[in-house]
Amino acid sequence: MSRTVTPAKPDISRPAASGQPAEATTSVLGASVLGASVLGEFVQETLALTRRLFIQLQRRPSTLIAGIVQPLMWLILFGALFQNVPAGLFGESQNYGQFLGAGVIVFTAFAGALNAGLPVMFDREFGFLNRLLVAPLASRFSIVVASAIFIVTLSFIQTAVIVTAGAFFGAGLPGAAGLGAIALIIFLLVLGVTGLSLGLAFALPGHVELIAVIFVTNLPLLFASTALAPLSFMPKWLQVVASLNPLSYAIEPIRYLYTHSDWALSSTVMQAPWGDITFAGALLVLAGFDAVALLSIQPLLRRTFA
Repeated sequence: MSRTVTPAKPDISRPAASGQPAEATTSVLGASVLGASVLGEFVQETLALTRRLFIQLQRRPSTLIAGIVQPLMWLILFGALFQNVPAGLFGESQNYGQFLGAGVIVFTAFAGALNAGLPVMFDREFGFLNRLLVAPLASRFSIVVASAIFIVTLSFIQTAVIVTAGAFFGAGLPGAAGLGAIALIIFLLVLGVTGLSLGLAFALPGHVELIAVIFVTNLPLLFASTALAPLSFMPKWLQVVASLNPLSYAIEPIRYLYTHSDWALSSTVMQAPWGDITFAGALLVLAGFDAVALLSIQPLLRRTFA
């Protein structure tokens, strides 16, 4: 007994001229969908962790209040202390309040970013971080990104208050482009310092050691920068140290914005011992600092999140 075997019909739903096998097309589409799904989950996790940090701030706003009151006290007290200095003693600044304003802005952002690792350290000590590490997260790096978003937002709030207060106290106010440049400078500085602080939070054994590092680092970096005095006031060795300090490369461009309305990327903002530093050069130094800081903590984060 014989039977007729009907050959299977070819699949004409895909154009044969594409030259791509059906299996390859399916895998590409699956990879794209999977990538979009992972990205969406990463964004959702980051937003949830960021919201948690802001809820903590809402319940205990003393951190933000102290971060605003302290720089305002610096502006008021130091501005009054040096208000009778001869005109032109601090470069092109009209008064010491205008000269000091850039230093207060940068140092406030720096201090806030240096404290970025404390919430992570407390999460480590109270066991919440371990719960996050065993949770089915799309990427554990959302913990780091959420902390960075939180600190950058706080720094912008503090900067806005200081700039407004400085204008009220006679320091002046940069134009719209100048304010945007200040925001960019603060972002670059805070990003690198936040990365280092988070790295310390995973490397050090406890919050006591992290607080000790913060206290030891704060004042030396402040006095070894141009926050309180210009380079010309310093001895030669301190000029070299201040010119190596990343804070100086954030302070001097902001200070230049306050005294020059016609600034440009090619404008000279600092005269270092080895040459003139332009506005663009200062931004490149801050970007390089971010790259070094973020790359240096990558191995530590991979070991922690493994």
